[in-house]
Amino acid sequence: MKRLFILTLVLLFSFAQAGIHAAELDVFAAASLTDALKEIGTNYEKQSADKVLFNFGASSLLARQIQEGAPADVFFSADEVKMDQLDKKDLVLNGTRKSRLSNSLVIVTSADSEIKINSPADLADAKIKRIALADPKAVPAGVYSKAWLEKENLWPAVEPKVVPTDNVRAALAAVESGNIEAGMVFKTDAAISKKVKVAYEVPVKDTPNISYPVAVMKNSKSIESAKKFVEYLDSDDAAKIFEKYGFIVLK
Repeated sequence: MKRLFILTLVLLFSFAQAGIHAAELDVFAAASLTDALKEIGTNYEKQSADKVLFNFGASSLLARQIQEGAPADVFFSADEVKMDQLDKKDLVLNGTRKSRLSNSLVIVTSADSEIKINSPADLADAKIKRIALADPKAVPAGVYSKAWLEKENLWPAVEPKVVPTDNVRAALAAVESGNIEAGMVFKTDAAISKKVKVAYEVPVKDTPNISYPVAVMKNSKSIESAKKFVEYLDSDDAAKIFEKYGFIVLK
């Protein structure tokens, strides 16, 4: 009985120590990473004493929040520009930045839509009155989409139809609702929705250089734990999950 009591005390002490050393990591990540990172975070927590808390949104908004002092341990952006902005402000921890993923663009319509888009030029057709894009002035998915439409010489015809949204998931939701005829999103976003269908896939050779960098923030409250999580994002286990959701994993 005495031995059992001592063993119980030892176990309770061990759990208490684990609790003391556990970190809560605030990970700011692009909205398009939502599903993949939630699964990766769950797996990471099973093998770590740390808790991973995600703040998903437009990379432009998240970068601005970090610049204004929001407590982020890790930033995972959908483009290099937003990470560059933080780097210039000396907010990125040296040696932790890595370009981890790429993606591609698709044009989507609602699942029950009869609209057919056989070429990019169809976006200029009168039958398509509104096109949902993540804000093309700031949000990566929208910026990439605008760059491609400009390359196709379609932006002047398409711009008046554009309905800008807060982030790429909001653009997806707008098309899912059936209130907007078409939208441009990342291929990975279209893949997780049963309420839209891919009407046109932008060829890889024509796709802008899409890159997702990740880094530890210099003002992280738990730098060592944040480094370990970023290392896990670079692991083969994490790569398999990213690939499952359609991302292109950069080596």
